[in-house]
Amino acid sequence: MRYSSQVRPISYLKANAAEVLKNLAEQREPLVITQNGEAKAVLQDIASFEETQETLALLKILALGNQDVAAGKTKPAADIVARLRAKRAAD
Repeated sequence: MRYSSQVRPISYLKANAAEVLKNLAEQREPLVITQNGEAKAVLQDIASFEETQETLALLKILALGNQDVAAGKTKPAADIVARLRAKRAAD
């Protein structure tokens, strides 16, 4: 995705806030806001933001898992399955 087509000055945002929000929700593409010709902020719809946060959370979980593997903090799957079955049978 190229962000160059979705760049607007802050004055545009101030004058067209409702339209900007509507377009964000419909197009689901982020909007770069500039101030004095410099990119200062990125606006995105809430659904895209939530998806991004979920993706980041999953990536963090994967990174933590990789750290555990590298540190040798693993157990054979058969041991875990046996422990879960024993717990389930006890319940």
